[in-house]
Amino acid sequence: MATDIQTGAGPQGLATRVITGWALVGGLILVAVVLVNAWSILSGALFNKPFPGDFELTEMGAGIAVFCFLPYCQLNGANVSADIFTMRASPRSVALMSLFAAVIAVLFAALLLWRMSAGLADYREYEEFTGILQIPIWWAFPPILVSLALLLWAAVIGFLQASKRVAR
Repeated sequence: MATDIQTGAGPQGLATRVITGWALVGGLILVAVVLVNAWSILSGALFNKPFPGDFELTEMGAGIAVFCFLPYCQLNGANVSADIFTMRASPRSVALMSLFAAVIAVLFAALLLWRMSAGLADYREYEEFTGILQIPIWWAFPPILVSLALLLWAAVIGFLQASKRVAR
């Protein structure tokens, strides 16, 4: 029997589409970072005029992109796992370990979302800017918070799936 994630139906199918789209946005951000760096290198080599602040854009862009990929990895089970614990375990034990991991993922995603929200509030209140381009640091936070909300959504889906496996 196909799941909602596989068929694209229901709330889990919606989550798959939204999270996949968000990961693609992260990929586009990485492409933009590469283009900025290539432009800076070429203009520095050819005209002795590198792009000022390219490393600031690289830091922000790469950070945002990594967060964009987290929900996709969580939803698709692409996180690191230790097969040494599951090689000889019964299917029930594996299901229980998966459930435990899912609970940890939900708690960790919620913790990250909560603390990064507080970080956004602090950076908005105490206005800090990048050194060269004078970009407000807080500008990186909204897409990161969207990523963390999607990560929490993906973790909850993983928890629901693991709960069903344990119940069988």
